[in-house]
Amino acid sequence: MDLGLNNKVVLITGGSKGIGLACARAFAREGARVAIVSRDPANLARAREQLASEGLHVHLTRADLHEPHSAADVVEDVSTSVGPIDVLVNSAGAARRYDPETLDAEAFRATMEAKYFPYIYPQQEVLRRMVERVKAGDVAEPGTIVNIIGMGGKYASDIHIAGGAANAALMLATVGLAHYHARYGIRINAINPGSTLTERIQEALELEAGREGTDKKTVLERSEAKVPLGRYAKPEEVADVALFLASRRASYVTGALIPMDGGSAPII
Repeated sequence: MDLGLNNKVVLITGGSKGIGLACARAFAREGARVAIVSRDPANLARAREQLASEGLHVHLTRADLHEPHSAADVVEDVSTSVGPIDVLVNSAGAARRYDPETLDAEAFRATMEAKYFPYIYPQQEVLRRMVERVKAGDVAEPGTIVNIIGMGGKYASDIHIAGGAANAALMLATVGLAHYHARYGIRINAINPGSTLTERIQEALELEAGREGTDKKTVLERSEAKVPLGRYAKPEEVADVALFLASRRASYVTGALIPMDGGSAPII
């Protein structure tokens, strides 16, 4: 199936590991010109080495997307070095979990800065440029944005209230901006993964195993047994959905919030 992504310029935030890295690999395999951004130079170097060993090459940009000027600099760098951005995949930022009794105003502020703004800042800069290109008639296919958010914004968890609030805000921004920018042909969608076998989950499993005096495999099997599909997602599976949403095969899909939690949350 031709996804129409060959030679498209794709910027992936948080693209040096986890779901972001899986997206970088997937888009590069489709022939896209991929740029990844991370604030950790070691992670960027590791990602480049890993992808290069697979015959895939990406443009690297180091930046802290908590700052709006950094996001603007990233978009300018990619637009100049690689080309005008056709696809933005937001996968940067992670929210801490808090005991409700320690959840104060500072925790809410820190969480929004960790998860909400690292999506909003690059998204707004990319959107501005996409709209300018459409108005100028400089693009055959308007751009697309895929926000990889998380199921924590769909239901409340005692230890993820602040992070869930940030996720919920990102979902609302996704749908609202999709509604407005549809007039330009620009599509904006979101994926809400549940538990996914990333480095972060592996670290959490090891921590839990240490607390219980057991092994990681036992903890994983017990956790996966709670998922209706019987297992956690793989980063590559999330990347496949991101590919579809960014492709011309999803040309009439915008403002969608796609759950990927293996059926764990039976909600609409």
